[in-house]
Amino acid sequence: MRTWETQATVPGPPSSVLDLLTEPDAIAGWTPVPFEIVSLGDRRLRTGSRARVAGRLAGRVVEFEATVFEASGERLALAADGPISLDVQYVLRNVPGGSDVRASVSVDGRGLFGRVQASATEALLAAGALRTALDRLGRQLRAAAACHGECG
Repeated sequence: MRTWETQATVPGPPSSVLDLLTEPDAIAGWTPVPFEIVSLGDRRLRTGSRARVAGRLAGRVVEFEATVFEASGERLALAADGPISLDVQYVLRNVPGGSDVRASVSVDGRGLFGRVQASATEALLAAGALRTALDRLGRQLRAAAACHGECG
């Protein structure tokens, strides 16, 4: 299993960041590996939530079963299992001007297809997809703050 990590400061308190990290409609706008939620029993990701997600990796549609281990306070931790396994963690800390976000993604592939998918995912992460995800997260937070609840 290989792990990719990055850090960024984004605007807003940890509670606002966690709200965006766990909002199903917002996730596709910032996630480092593009996917969509196929089914989710809750209106947002919560501790104990299970979701079915789908996306494209290496030109193929793949599905995962995601389990949220923690989505509270200053942490989001989840695992997604499918042709590859992804362990994902976002740790938030209040800092002047916003929140420090430390993100990590661990990738593991089983079997030939899983190893190919894991290599494709690692290539995305090596190219800076995790850092880009935090940049997009920051842009979404800035846009939300600029709207002050008045945007549609």
